[in-house]
Amino acid sequence: MEREHNDTALTPTGRISVRHVAAAMKKVQAMDVAQRVSLADEIFIKQPNLLASCLVQPRLGVDMQSVEVLLNILLVCYQAMKESGLEWPLISEDDQERQMQRMVGAVKFSQDILDPALAEAARAQYLANHPEQPLLAFVLSESNTWLRDLARRQTESEADKFVMMASINLVNCIAYAESRPLRA
Repeated sequence: MEREHNDTALTPTGRISVRHVAAAMKKVQAMDVAQRVSLADEIFIKQPNLLASCLVQPRLGVDMQSVEVLLNILLVCYQAMKESGLEWPLISEDDQERQMQRMVGAVKFSQDILDPALAEAARAQYLANHPEQPLLAFVLSESNTWLRDLARRQTESEADKFVMMASINLVNCIAYAESRPLRA
């Protein structure tokens, strides 16, 4: 993060651009089943903990259709990481737990604010200062589409919160991971 002026808030400096996310979405959408499986195999090798956070969902009561939505989000996030041209470290279980605690803390903080306008301002600030805004926007858009579909079909469940938490945690883990340029 860098400051524009000494008296202004921090502005995010993401590594995954809108172009990276758009290219990733296009590539994943164009993949057939075999190509998706191949990308999932690559994720298993390079980011097994991110994949595990999706595959554990049925144990939490999440239906397979919702797991597929989460897996699609992971495929696009991972492809966007590749599109960035950066080398990404292994995101560990500890990294995932740390980001989950940060997210839960931010949500709890905004829920504990009694003034609705201040609570909304706190949520807006969280979004505005997120280091990977294009990736976060993709994840939120996909999650909102999925939630609207559940509501339309009247199939919402208590377990849906786990999918939401996992999807946001994916982007937060990527956002706060240390990356470096790929070696030639």
